Amino acid sequence: MSVLSIADARIRFGSYDALKGISVAVEQGQLVTLLGPSGCGKTTLLRAIAGFISLDGGAISIDGADMRGVPPERRNTAMCFQSYALFPHLTVYENIAFGLRQKGTAKEELEQRVQSSAAQVSLQAQLQKLPTQLSGGQQQRVALARALAVRPGVILFDEPLSNLDARLRDQVRFEIRQLQKNHGFTAVYVTHDQAEALAMSDLVVVMNAGQIEQAGTPHDVYYRPINRFVADFVGTANIMPVQVVGRDAFANTYRLKSPMGEVEVLSDEQPIADHVYAMWRPEDAIVQDGLDGQSNVFTLKVKAKSFLGNLTDVSVSAAGTDDLYRIQILGQTEIAEGEMRSFRIEPSKIRFLKERVQ
Repeated sequence: MSVLSIADARIRFGSYDALKGISVAVEQGQLVTLLGPSGCGKTTLLRAIAGFISLDGGAISIDGADMRGVPPERRNTAMCFQSYALFPHLTVYENIAFGLRQKGTAKEELEQRVQSSAAQVSLQAQLQKLPTQLSGGQQQRVALARALAVRPGVILFDEPLSNLDARLRDQVRFEIRQLQKNHGFTAVYVTHDQAEALAMSDLVVVMNAGQIEQAGTPHDVYYRPINRFVADFVGTANIMPVQVVGRDAFANTYRLKSPMGEVEVLSDEQPIADHVYAMWRPEDAIVQDGLDGQSNVFTLKVKAKSFLGNLTDVSVSAAGTDDLYRIQILGQTEIAEGEMRSFRIEPSKIRFLKERVQ
């Protein structure tokens, strides 16, 4: 049985449909990310799970119990807010203990749980400090320890790292993921950062305009996106309309007409029509000498390049078109803007999207 089950959840604010029938099942020990742009409904769904917003349709169950009419304090959940929501006048110890005191936990058990939760997030030495004496990363760990202390069935994270700088964000997301793996707690994590979602999740739920576009493992949503929205939102994608002009179903190979020229594709998934979209990732391009005579070799014009340290980001275009494609090359490169260069894409690196060209 799923720890958390969401079935056809619907929420309307006036004439605006914030959630349009969301269904998700979260298993014990999973970290599930709700990923999408601002306004897609991910935070609304999280607040509905917590009980802060009531559904207009559908159902939410936790541990097999219907949550209809159950207030937040009686749900087997704990929330880690974007703003941390720490009490500035209370010490770290008292902040962690707050939920336990609200539940009437016995003194001896309260002490044990506070110490255990503080140890889990390496805060033992900070217990007598006030939140203002801590760094942003330490404050986020206090919020996590407070949630862990009450031992909820599901911990809910509402963009908990958005207030941290880039380097600290990477460190804290690693810490949260390691804690989740080590202690096996179940979590639903809201973010608009696709790198965060890919790095942390067991299951990524990509949302858009109140609906789920795709739900799958990080590998699936990155390498097998279902449509242009998912392909472009999760990472960087080169998306092009193609026409299937030849196929060998036995060998899983297809010949396509594309804006770059004729393309060969090796795919175990058939295109849903003769006119569809196909995509490839910038890192899939091979730029080297000696490509003559191989399949999927294209000569394109270099329009711009950016040195990003560990890689060089290059924009190229096909002759006679304004379409730009992105290529990422590890390390330094001698590619110059304005020159024509050849590159190759392995046939297995081009994927069909399940979306027709209109």
